[in-house]
Formats: sequence, C-alpha cells, structure tokens
Amino acid sequence: MTRDGNHGDGDHGPVGDEIEEAEAVCDGLEDALRAHGLTLPSLCVDAGPAHALASVAPPLVDLGWCDVETARALTAALAPGAASGAAR
Repeated sequence: MTRDGNHGDGDHGPVGDEIEEAEAVCDGLEDALRAHGLTLPSLCVDAGPAHALASVAPPLVDLGWCDVETARALTAALAPGAASGAAR
C-alpha cells in the first residue's frame, strides 16, 4: 500500500521504482520536518491514476494542507539564516 492508501499493482519495474523512490523522499521530508517540530498531516505520495500515465506523469509528493501556524513555522524554518536542525 502506498502512503496515500492505494494498493499497488505489484509492479516492480520502472513505475514501481519511481513510486518507491517517491515514498522514500516523502519519508525523508517527513523526518526533516519533524526535526523542526513540524508535521504536514496530509503528506503522501500520489501515484496517479493506476499508473496509466506513468511515462507522462511520474508519482508526485503531495504536501497536502496545513494550518496557518504550521505554514508560519515552515516559512520560518526555510527562511535564509534559519538555524539548521533547530527545534521549533
């Protein structure tokens, strides 16, 4: 099952590899955000419509929605001069 709740089709070829890579990147982003005390509750991988358009539209990392406070904290964490790895 992908992070967005869809079941994979067992494809371990190029499309399956792209989905696995997107999930790994999504996990890494989640860890990096957590290091700053941030959570994006809707963060997930959007594998697309049953991989039908995989050659045209690879999987996307969907950042989802967040509240205003999380958006402010994310903006502060990404601002030039923000302390790397500092908890927020």
